[in-house]
Amino acid sequence: MYPSLAAAKAAVITVGEEIASQGLPSGICPVVFVFTGSGNGTGTSYNIQLCDLPSEYMSVVLLQISVGAQEIFKLLPHVFVEPSRLPELFGRGRNVTLKRVFQVYGCIVTSRDMVSHKDPSKTFDKADYYAHPEHYNPIFHEKIAPYASVIVNCMYWERRFPRLLSTKQIQELNKKGCPLVGISDITCDIGGSVEFVNQTTSIDSPFFRYEPLTDSYHNDMDGNGIICSAVDILPTEFAKEASQHFGDILSQFVGSLASTADFTKLPAHLTRACIVHGGTLTTLYEYIPRMRKSDTLGISDNHTNGHINNKKKYSVLVSLSGHLFDQFLINEALDIIEAAGGSFHLVKCQVGQSTDAMSYSELEVGADDGKVLNQIIDSLTSIANPTENHGTPSQQLNKISLKVGKLQETGMKKDSESDPKRKKSVLILGAGRVCQPACELLASIGTASSHQWYKTCLQNDSEEQMDVHVIVASLYLKDAEEIIQGIPNTTAVELDVTDHRALHQYISQVEIVISLLPASCHVAIADVCVELKKHLVTASYVDDSMSTMDEKAKNAGITILGEMGLDPGIDHMMAMKMINQAHLKKGKIKSFTSYCGGIPSPAAANNPLAYKFSWNPAGAIRAGRNPATYKSQGETVHVNGDDLYDSAERFRIPDLPAFALECLPNRNSLTYGDLYGIGHEASTIFRGTLRYEGMGFPS
Repeated sequence: MYPSLAAAKAAVITVGEEIASQGLPSGICPVVFVFTGSGNGTGTSYNIQLCDLPSEYMSVVLLQISVGAQEIFKLLPHVFVEPSRLPELFGRGRNVTLKRVFQVYGCIVTSRDMVSHKDPSKTFDKADYYAHPEHYNPIFHEKIAPYASVIVNCMYWERRFPRLLSTKQIQELNKKGCPLVGISDITCDIGGSVEFVNQTTSIDSPFFRYEPLTDSYHNDMDGNGIICSAVDILPTEFAKEASQHFGDILSQFVGSLASTADFTKLPAHLTRACIVHGGTLTTLYEYIPRMRKSDTLGISDNHTNGHINNKKKYSVLVSLSGHLFDQFLINEALDIIEAAGGSFHLVKCQVGQSTDAMSYSELEVGADDGKVLNQIIDSLTSIANPTENHGTPSQQLNKISLKVGKLQETGMKKDSESDPKRKKSVLILGAGRVCQPACELLASIGTASSHQWYKTCLQNDSEEQMDVHVIVASLYLKDAEEIIQGIPNTTAVELDVTDHRALHQYISQVEIVISLLPASCHVAIADVCVELKKHLVTASYVDDSMSTMDEKAKNAGITILGEMGLDPGIDHMMAMKMINQAHLKKGKIKSFTSYCGGIPSPAAANNPLAYKFSWNPAGAIRAGRNPATYKSQGETVHVNGDDLYDSAERFRIPDLPAFALECLPNRNSLTYGDLYGIGHEASTIFRGTLRYEGMGFPS
């Protein structure tokens, strides 16, 4: 922590003097700092809303992240190199005989160094890349990252663009011996252009360590991997200097704003930047309520039919990309639609965050007459491809890119290009305590808040969205209705799973079935899923009868996932993560012990058993009579079901000594030794169930 920017610079200068006098070990050289963004404001989080200022003002108003980072870097003894010279520099640096190197290297990369056109016959074109990023492949991980010691990420990024560095790419680079030791992600885009930067850091704790080989995160700096920094709102580290900087800039405009009563007499750049005056939106920003109104209408319509319906007979999805907002081309587009008597609904909107970055939006445009709709499209095409003016083509900044989907008639089923969301259905069988959180999560996948979570879990950059409709089926309709109360996109039905015809009917309506019923019901459900080719997920242990479904499921081309609860389920995933990490490091598992159990919080453990039923009581009681088998120090131990509670042993957690727990062996642990791939190497394989002390034997 430094009291001022000057103090921080002095510390860097001291480091630079040490490098210049004592040098760096040749084994880590050349040390290359890669800066993304040329320093023209790209990627800033501090874009003061003074749109369309002259360029000399804009370069000051935008926080020049890359330039600022380079300013600090230049305090070190340094040489800048072109991106194309990195392989040569790296090869020469690795072959030098000098023991010490007395400088570091800087390399500034822009979008042309990060992507290449998918068509080998075409060269990189910046305007085309911003308009059609899907035409380009990422190359940063091949051309730049293999030579970088530190990456200082200063670029703006949206999900429609290729990532700068994905998790998979850094893992492959790490296996090849990549020299990268540090990431300074000043953009703080979590899971963004640098995918494995999954968290922000603070000024007082600015780093975390990511280990690509094991895909794990750590708060210490001692192990292998990459040191990552992603301090949010970074200027607050030097609050005085930051306030002075922004204040100096704003002071150039405050005088005019405060002293001019007539809005129209303000300088042009301030007029265009003024969003509200006299309590109302200015002309250039009147599109805001228009777009909001279209969104509200779309939501009310979606409630009834599950897709966009702007109450017009014909509709088409129009994609616009370009300087829609800073050049106010969105106003012109909406005026064209409304003047022709058409309607629009805003499906998607991504706003560029710098003077270079383009914006992107999707509008569903509707009209009652197909000819009128075609005229609207023709007019939109004219602003997307403006004619030459006085023999000189219009400036690139004033152009937009237009993409038109297929014309649809209301009531017709839309194709994937016109329908922004796909509707899927899930059937949950059973309305017990586990059902409600599962229902809430699945039904929320189509919402904005859950869409990011959904893509992150799947590691999928696709912007395709999915609505999930959840059907909750229970033997008693009242139970199912209580589960779905207040949850959108849900339906409650009454279903007896022993009624094959009714079970067949409901399973045929969905893509996935989740059975939360007792294990004895699963085989009958699985048979119907195989017949109808529907996927099935259960939380129960896989017994012999369910194991026989394996070949049938494969032949039907479906997946049956068993043991997907807490225990069994989450414990399997945690176990395999640790086992795989050990095996990746060429280690072997000598002893495997897993303890799991759903116990109430201490305050709620207020009955003689210190236990609460969070699942079917009959199942919990039957589990107490299951025989168990495990391996301890090379010896196989069998426990009869009648003796299970008598075999309980006291269990203590070192960091939580007040928890008086006991452990009971949990079924056949040896089965998982083979499934985990450790049966041949581990002398101890034990899975146990935790309970508060006293359930198995008197305390």
